[in-house]
Amino acid sequence: MNERKVTAGLAVSLDGYSAGHNQSFEKPFGDNFDSELLDRWMFAEPEKHRHKKEIDAILDAGAFIMGSNMYGPKDRRENVDWKGWWGSNPPYHAPVFVLSHTERAPIEMDGGTTFYFVTDGIESAIKKAKQAAGDRNVKIMGGANTVNQYLAAGLIDELWLHIVPVTIGSGTRLFEGMPSLNLEPIEVSGTSMVTHIRYKVLK
Repeated sequence: MNERKVTAGLAVSLDGYSAGHNQSFEKPFGDNFDSELLDRWMFAEPEKHRHKKEIDAILDAGAFIMGSNMYGPKDRRENVDWKGWWGSNPPYHAPVFVLSHTERAPIEMDGGTTFYFVTDGIESAIKKAKQAAGDRNVKIMGGANTVNQYLAAGLIDELWLHIVPVTIGSGTRLFEGMPSLNLEPIEVSGTSMVTHIRYKVLK
């Protein structure tokens, strides 16, 4: 049986950005940011069939962790009627632990997704996620600030990057302010639209 891992996955530009500044309901990815810029490889025909393995792997986990911005923009996420971007049946179909500054009751959705709001830090969230995941992996979905926190704390085993051949120049950036990391590439694939690299995070 494979050892369970904590993995993190993120689509980023060549210069490391995953979103722009000032994310809101009207601008989910922030100012001056094309919302399809980093994920069109997942939907473009016939390219998406060549990326099926990576697309399937994005949601292959027993529990998930995400930052508050990924769950919802600041102007919506504290509204009790807001239940995320994904409609009544989010794609996770597993427990999702949302890092939050505001306590909120769990939200059960269709398809087996339940959002839990964790207000006591990243280590508490990962402990809860591991308990919920059982013998399956825990996946940290993002955004970049959340992945950076877990990398800095040494809590990620593998980092899966989907690198899109564009530059953005400003916004929320992976590795921003990070200490040095030692990463070992263990798998590389891709097309002209995106390069997938799976890194082992060496402790």
